[in-house]
Amino acid sequence: MLTSPRCGAGTRSGTTCRAPAVRGKTRCRMHGGAAGSGAPRKNQNARKHGLFTGMVVAEQRRIQALLRETRKLLSEMKSECLPEGSGG
Repeated sequence: MLTSPRCGAGTRSGTTCRAPAVRGKTRCRMHGGAAGSGAPRKNQNARKHGLFTGMVVAEQRRIQALLRETRKLLSEMKSECLPEGSGG
């Protein structure tokens, strides 16, 4: 038992799992070595949704830049409209 290969999966505590790996697998029964564990073949749940595609990321950057410019303009307008000597 002491010489059997170990799982080595990362745990929540930041260490590696030291449980023995399932025979013929690289992980223990709790980390995916058990029969039937893991996603099915051609898993439809693992499809990419496109939320972080390059086009979307570029559009988000443009929106953020526009918001920065708008906030800057509003700040400048506010400072121009304040009467001298006001504390606000």
